[in-house]
Amino acid sequence: MKEKITAVGISLFEKKGFTETSIQDIVDALGVTKGTFYYYFSSKEELLMDIHLQYIDDILAIQEKILADKNKDNKTKLFDIVYMLISHIKSKRSSAKIFFREMQNLSEERLEEIIPKRDRFRLNIENVVRDGIRKEEFRSNLNASIVTFGILGIANWSYNWFNPEGNLSDFEVSEIFVDMILRGIQ
Repeated sequence: MKEKITAVGISLFEKKGFTETSIQDIVDALGVTKGTFYYYFSSKEELLMDIHLQYIDDILAIQEKILADKNKDNKTKLFDIVYMLISHIKSKRSSAKIFFREMQNLSEERLEEIIPKRDRFRLNIENVVRDGIRKEEFRSNLNASIVTFGILGIANWSYNWFNPEGNLSDFEVSEIFVDMILRGIQ
């Protein structure tokens, strides 16, 4: 039931927004009572936090597997990370949208758990860029922090426009993005 509540919450938060969605809307969509909701979540914000944690924990785990592969150079790791982000937007579009759009609805206490994870994800990419600079895979005069924000902006913003059923696959979009990035930083 917790997964069903989460799925309905994701759907309603995406359509109506967090602030416009009530617990009553969620339970009505499921045909259950508020007691059922409160058995699994203490508040609507806890549900939002659960969605945020699922999203960031999942992409961090995948990113860390990519980074741990010693057989990949930094260009390949960068591609794999961008591809993972785009393919996650393909498979978890609603969760991605909620993650980026609804973060401001989390309390300071909950943000203290999310922001370090988000920062770790960013710093992992920045370290790939720095290592690529050090190994002369990328230009030496780059600002690794700004390049990283650019990469994240390119990949993360695609939740607004990327159509998995469109003319280009998530892999093809990732190839275009990484080609554009690498031509700018090699």
